[in-house]
Amino acid sequence: MTESWDRSPSKVAVVDDDPAIREVLRELLHEYGFLALPCHGSEELLELEELESLDLAIIDLKLDGESGMMLAQRLRASFNFPIILLTGTGDEVDKIVGLETGADDFLMKPFNPRELIARIRAVLRRYKRVVPAERASPAPQASAAAPVNTSSTLLGDLTFVSEERRLLDANLREVNLTNSELRLLEFLIDNPNRPINRVELLEHLGGDLSRYMDRTVDVLILRLRRKIEPNPSKPLFLQTRRGKGYVFALETT
Repeated sequence: MTESWDRSPSKVAVVDDDPAIREVLRELLHEYGFLALPCHGSEELLELEELESLDLAIIDLKLDGESGMMLAQRLRASFNFPIILLTGTGDEVDKIVGLETGADDFLMKPFNPRELIARIRAVLRRYKRVVPAERASPAPQASAAAPVNTSSTLLGDLTFVSEERRLLDANLREVNLTNSELRLLEFLIDNPNRPINRVELLEHLGGDLSRYMDRTVDVLILRLRRKIEPNPSKPLFLQTRRGKGYVFALETT
């Protein structure tokens, strides 16, 4: 498999109501070969001529007017570019809820410039990876997920390749997963056929363990089911166990 990259610089929108932060990010992105498009807030971003061709949006969580979280949710509903949220609060609740909206990563201010660049490259690589469009061998009908080999897991017509951290469809095209969806799927695959409650899942995801965060897991499960289940309303793989949590149904030999 190969990666195909456009020779033109990746276009990165920087949405922050602090002009100093916008300028710092603009200079940093320029230094590393990206084209930065600074925006004061959501309205300025949505009016960008380049909006349809954006490669990435970096959004401050605490914007004036419409919050960064709400903006990320709107973008995720209409566009397919990755989103990185920035915050200065360190609030775990903000982090988990932000990832629920469909953001691909979350970074605390003040951040290490090299770490930000590394995360930008990582999410762009996930979204821009190109795989051959040849037909894969038909997947056998199964009532549960089945292991393909030590590094792959078969989910009906989908295959999760553990070493590459990628979910592929029957045509070997990548199914986009947000960072939280990817981590959740990996954890469930590593812990098959046993009930896992919300507290354990939240601990793995790094979330607040208060009772108010129970819905966080439910929302992530729902989103993941929509991507891996033939019929999300009647899940074969990611099953609910009333009073116990969730089970990833994995066939073993």
